[in-house]
Amino acid sequence: MLLDRTVDLRRYPLEAPGGAAWNSLIDRVRADLAADGCSVLPDFIHPGAQEHLRDQGSSIAPHAHYDVETVNVYNTAPDPALPEDHPAHHTFPRGNAFVPRDRIPGEHLIHRLYTDPAFQRFVAACFDLTELHELADPLAGLCLNVLRPGNQHPWHFDTNEFTVSLLTHAAEEGGVFEYCPGIRTPETENLGDVAAVLEGRAGHRIRRLTLRPGDLQLFRGRYSLHRVSPVTGGTDRHTAIFAYSLRPGVIGSPERTRQLFGRLTPQHRATAVRADLLLD
Repeated sequence: MLLDRTVDLRRYPLEAPGGAAWNSLIDRVRADLAADGCSVLPDFIHPGAQEHLRDQGSSIAPHAHYDVETVNVYNTAPDPALPEDHPAHHTFPRGNAFVPRDRIPGEHLIHRLYTDPAFQRFVAACFDLTELHELADPLAGLCLNVLRPGNQHPWHFDTNEFTVSLLTHAAEEGGVFEYCPGIRTPETENLGDVAAVLEGRAGHRIRRLTLRPGDLQLFRGRYSLHRVSPVTGGTDRHTAIFAYSLRPGVIGSPERTRQLFGRLTPQHRATAVRADLLLD
């Protein structure tokens, strides 16, 4: 019932795994991800549900934790012991805000979609996985990103290996998604390449996407440096972020959680399962 009312199943047959249309779609998404770490499914949410999706997002946007901070791409504290040319020394103002999972009602479309078994099966297949897990993080597993006019989400890496996002409200102007696919790996930070992008010496590595409401984006954000350009005009940009992991129990670091949500939960104070040993 959820998928029937929400997803354009004629284009995206989530309810028919293994069929010809399903296999063709999965092959296309996997090819996109292999080529540049990103795949976009236009109008994944059918037009009849997009207004409802937008209104629900607008209703919870006031619950977003908003703060302007100075951050680096790893969201780590300043470390004078690092070499002078280390990309962690490049800092940016971050003025976006996040509504955490525990402030998103369970009946909202994004919450129901995030936990829907058919949707999770589809996402796992797109990333060529036998299974995936919702983040154990009670705040970051599902959130609504709120980007107000005049603000941006600066260059960063995601905590989880891959991210699935859904634009629910477009900015009047700006708010372009920019990314550098595969700029690091699970084993190597590739600090020189990251620094080159931050210093404006590697514009050729940057790819740009202008997303529309209802578009679903599958993205390898753990290994691709990315940002959202400044929003201009008179409207916010809202994006639902569905965070899954290859391993159960993954929780964000206390420092980053406090940056994004302004608070911690008991789970963040316990020993968390991390996906790898990258800086963050």
